[in-house]
Amino acid sequence: MNSECYSVLHMRVDLLTKEYPPEIYGGAGVHVAELVKALRTSLDVQVRCFGAQREEADVTSYSVPSDLVAANPALQTIGVNLLMANDTAGADLVHSHTWYANEAGRVSQLLHGIPHVITAHSLEPLRPWKAEQLGGGYRLSSQIEKSAYEAADAVIAVSAGMRQDILRSYPDIDPDKVHVVHNGIDVDAWAPTSNPQLLEKWGIDSSRPSVVFVGRITRQKGLPYLLEAAGRLPDEVQLILCAGAPDTPEIKAEVESKVAELQQQRDGVVWISDHLPRHELAAILSSATTFVCPSIYEPLGIVNLEAMACGIPVVGTATGGIPEVVDDGVTGWLVPIEQLQDGTGTPLHPEQYVSDLADAMRNAVSDPERAKQMGVAARERARIHFDWMAIAEQTRAIYNLVKR
Repeated sequence: MNSECYSVLHMRVDLLTKEYPPEIYGGAGVHVAELVKALRTSLDVQVRCFGAQREEADVTSYSVPSDLVAANPALQTIGVNLLMANDTAGADLVHSHTWYANEAGRVSQLLHGIPHVITAHSLEPLRPWKAEQLGGGYRLSSQIEKSAYEAADAVIAVSAGMRQDILRSYPDIDPDKVHVVHNGIDVDAWAPTSNPQLLEKWGIDSSRPSVVFVGRITRQKGLPYLLEAAGRLPDEVQLILCAGAPDTPEIKAEVESKVAELQQQRDGVVWISDHLPRHELAAILSSATTFVCPSIYEPLGIVNLEAMACGIPVVGTATGGIPEVVDDGVTGWLVPIEQLQDGTGTPLHPEQYVSDLADAMRNAVSDPERAKQMGVAARERARIHFDWMAIAEQTRAIYNLVKR
């Protein structure tokens, strides 16, 4: 074994994250969980995460310091990050995910003199609606992210679209240190699944064509646009919304109002707010004619890969990293969008976007046989291009570039 391979195999990486099983609520948490499994085949990976204690070996959890339990959420996050950074002594490298852990990575870099790698799952400047959620804490989260990115030894973008967003948002970053490594999918865990009893439990009629949405209730996911477009679907089409964890009371109220209005207009509108386990979600996805991702901001979208792995095509907005996942006309349909460049991603012509979204969904459900063929192609694309072991190998190569 050459010295280069030896140094990588004996590297200790401290992976810093807010989310880790079983406390996962978004794509970043899914990414971290799968990446850790793949990396541990050849590296010593210590996970440092937020929340309750885990039983898994080499995983350390951190709670908000008692003096900060009533503080702004951004201050609570900083408190947890400092505890994490104190414990990264002895690591060869730290790898942080999302702004929630970026400060721990930056402090570790300064305190212990070790490289800091960041994976960018989203960017604070492109989520200004978070000011609703964090208040002044949004200014703190934005500053934390900016300073960490500009000082990082390497930044991993989950798509080429995300890489462009990073360099546009933070022009002082050296482009040579921003690398593209896509999100991945476990096609053995996410596979076509049949569960008629589950569908019946939720009131889903498997004999009818259906469109399914899965995601958090947040501005970036574009749910209000989907609810408008859904009113233009043929009467026999069901809309299944697996949507929960609203960011704010305001967006929750807006979505509740639009869903209630849609349910008065038509039947077959099913809203599941529970956080479903994977096998149940896979069954609901597998039963659908198509998946829909109406996001106005989406660095890549693991949920699109989950749907594809379950063998259904995707109707997705042509924004962010979605065009790198969905092969237009082969594994799904891309919906064109012109957007404001103020960080909100707001459609310049919302009515046109809603109309185009409705057209794409109608195309998907109008020819179930074609949709089925596209679903087969979608699963194959997920299997070939988004394998977690290949993604771990690319990540290790970046570690090797920056190791000291």
